Amino acid sequence: MRGKRVIALCGGIGGAKLARGLSELLGPNLTVVVNTGDDFEHLGLTISPDVDTVLYTLADLSDPERGWGRANETWNFMSSLAEVGGETWFQLGDRDLALHIERTRRLRDGQSLTRIVTDIARRFGISARILPMSDDAVRTIVMTDEGPLPFQRYFVGLRCAPAVRAIRFEGANSARVSPEVSASFEQGDVEAIVVCPSNPYLSVDPILAVPGMRQLLRRAGAPIVAVSPIIGGAAIKGPTTKIMAELKIDAANASIVCHYDGIIDGMIVDRIDAADAAALPVATLATATLMRTPEDRVNLARDVLDFARRLTASSEPVPRQRGLG
Repeated sequence: MRGKRVIALCGGIGGAKLARGLSELLGPNLTVVVNTGDDFEHLGLTISPDVDTVLYTLADLSDPERGWGRANETWNFMSSLAEVGGETWFQLGDRDLALHIERTRRLRDGQSLTRIVTDIARRFGISARILPMSDDAVRTIVMTDEGPLPFQRYFVGLRCAPAVRAIRFEGANSARVSPEVSASFEQGDVEAIVVCPSNPYLSVDPILAVPGMRQLLRRAGAPIVAVSPIIGGAAIKGPTTKIMAELKIDAANASIVCHYDGIIDGMIVDRIDAADAAALPVATLATATLMRTPEDRVNLARDVLDFARRLTASSEPVPRQRGLG
């Protein structure tokens, strides 16, 4: 991308994989804005699941089997916690626990989440810039047939079993985009914005819900490209298609384009969906989007950047859809 910066909007496991591929190609020219709607307080600690997944993935510390947490983890703390009757529904590994304790200590000392994440990324040797979407608390609440549930209770505690009727983002209206995130969009050297293949409803929407974020996306003047989390009518991981069905949304790439109406200039779909790509109302690229290996991540990242470059170079850029999505 001519040595200029790329901004990625990212959630957890799937988004972090693409962010890792982008970081391999871009290094310090990549900024990753990460969802914090999943953050919550547990056992007196502040937990930031998506932020930590991105940190561990880009630092090559993540567990390749689970996709979350640290590699070579041990679970002595959880075993001991169970012995004394503590809550064990949310697993905290012994290595992972160190980050939660240190983050909580620094937050109580008055440091911002952005400052803490920036320092941890540096200590992990990550060259890309990792930024929480806001330093203010925004909490994803899943409205279900069993009543409103904090995201982690729904996602981990109940394993996404309750039927979803709506999703809201508590605290979003009063949250602010951090100065660091604002500056990343406003420096005038952004060549592309990538919406990673994270869950649109649970991972990307909280980012877009922060007041001012959509305006920053529009004013950046760079092509915005989304990678669909749907392959052949299903999501590879997580509850995306289950939630879509419960919200009466067709599990198709066209639905993802519609969801990002007014935001994106282009969509990348898996080559298995190439036949449907021509009918999408935005510029579309069909390529391999399933990221099983490190090479897959880099190849998809390269395709994303090349696609964005073609959109920039086009003599007739594709206009964004009407509305705000």
